[in-house]
Amino acid sequence: MIVGIGIDVVDIRRFERSIARTPALVERLFAESERGRPARSLAARFAAKESLIKALGGHAIIRWHEMQVVQDAEGNPDFELSGGLAEHVLRLGIRHVHLSMSHDAGIASAFVVLETERTPT
Repeated sequence: MIVGIGIDVVDIRRFERSIARTPALVERLFAESERGRPARSLAARFAAKESLIKALGGHAIIRWHEMQVVQDAEGNPDFELSGGLAEHVLRLGIRHVHLSMSHDAGIASAFVVLETERTPT
């Protein structure tokens, strides 16, 4: 059963200006394994994290480094959750976090679907 969805878009040029103006932003938003990528890739990862936050319903328990965008064995984007965020997701009964990301024409976008195995009563 789907229990949450989130979508976000990021203007890549605006994101580039933000990280150029405030370089510490990259360290604040991204785990070490995510850094060093092109701005368009970081913008898509930022959109993915924002999408996950929206799907979960807000920022209350979110720490940026507790959600890392990784690739699965086939090269598809996925989340690696840790710490309090991973515990929160398990408490909610979420068993699958689906992630789709893209960047084209100056825009980075991401879409997240949260799914449980519970059926409605």
